[in-house]
Amino acid sequence: MFRPLPVYIGARYTRARRRSLFVSFISFTSMMGLALGVLVMIVVLSVMNGFDHEMRTRVLGMVPHATIESPVPIANWGDLATRLQAHPAVEAVAPFVQLQGLLTNEGSVQKILINGIEPAAERQVSIIEGFIREGSFDSLSAGAFNIIIGDKAARELGVAIGDKLTFVAPEVTVTPAGMFPRMKRFTVSGIFHVGAGEIDGYVALAHRADLARLQRWEPNEVQGLRLKFDDLFQAPRIAWELASQLGDNFYSRDWTRTHGNLYQAIRMEKAIIGLLLLLIVAVAAFNIISTLVMVVTDKRGDIAILRTLGATPGQIMAVFMVQGTVIGVVGTAIGAVLGMLSALNVSAWIAALERLLGHKFLSADVYFIDYLPSRLMTEDVVLVCGAALLLSFLATLYPAWRAARTQPAEALRYE
Repeated sequence: MFRPLPVYIGARYTRARRRSLFVSFISFTSMMGLALGVLVMIVVLSVMNGFDHEMRTRVLGMVPHATIESPVPIANWGDLATRLQAHPAVEAVAPFVQLQGLLTNEGSVQKILINGIEPAAERQVSIIEGFIREGSFDSLSAGAFNIIIGDKAARELGVAIGDKLTFVAPEVTVTPAGMFPRMKRFTVSGIFHVGAGEIDGYVALAHRADLARLQRWEPNEVQGLRLKFDDLFQAPRIAWELASQLGDNFYSRDWTRTHGNLYQAIRMEKAIIGLLLLLIVAVAAFNIISTLVMVVTDKRGDIAILRTLGATPGQIMAVFMVQGTVIGVVGTAIGAVLGMLSALNVSAWIAALERLLGHKFLSADVYFIDYLPSRLMTEDVVLVCGAALLLSFLATLYPAWRAARTQPAEALRYE
């Protein structure tokens, strides 16, 4: 079988021999260091991808991509929705009414933002129906004064399906007896769990007509229209253009005002953490330099004999480049395999560890989701492996060049 001399000798140098066990141990540790760096980099990037994906699909699937609102109630929202949906970038439109206030039950109080929706239209712009654990999304009907709340709010208030809640609006009613807060009793008809603390604890759903009555509007009047775009990153620009076309009585809001900073922080953290982890891979690659320098020192006699037998400096250089590249390829391959396996299972492992310890690492009170997501992406694996292989190859150049400069007479003088 044809095997070039540099490849044959370089491959033999990577294996242990009687007088080079220490050098081979250093080669092994360099290989494992590179594998560990690749493994950690793949896992961490997958976790950051998971946060990015959950932010896009779960959190931003719950909040509006953009809204078109008016300072006065909108009565002809059906015609307005038809005009907005004619835009090619708009996937769906749904009416809404929002009202902030407090929910109370037997002395427990919870601040809340109630979204008044039209269930049939809301399905087109929101993923909330898929997270309802108890009750029914269709229980929200006009005049029933039903409410769907998050499981975190349900725990704080101590309520379940069928229980009554009192909503206290941030307005007062003036009567001859004095001023009294505006209150309304709601029936809990559904409980959802998204996994995002700010949604599970502080967002509720009711029918838009019920909230319109609370604000003394006509039942068919709404506060605005919620828009879903095929590309959420185009939402700010297109929403502003649509509001401008509708006239001075309309203005737009988009997701970048409420969650834009968080999303940008996730993207920036991924870039910075990726750069820092790349330095770990670089340190492992520098270990290859020290390994090959030691090998060159240990093999000076062998190099001199090869030069005497006719080996060219280029072939000597290739021998040590092959050895360093073998270390890099094997280490990168081991790290890539272990990294992909870990990235695919890290969510389940962390969840099992949380159950074992009885401690929640990601609390919904602090983070926007209460579990560790992971999403393995092929391009990240290719990028990490490519960077590791490139750094490994570059690490071989100096020791190989130093080996090629070895003078046979000087090397054999003390042999």
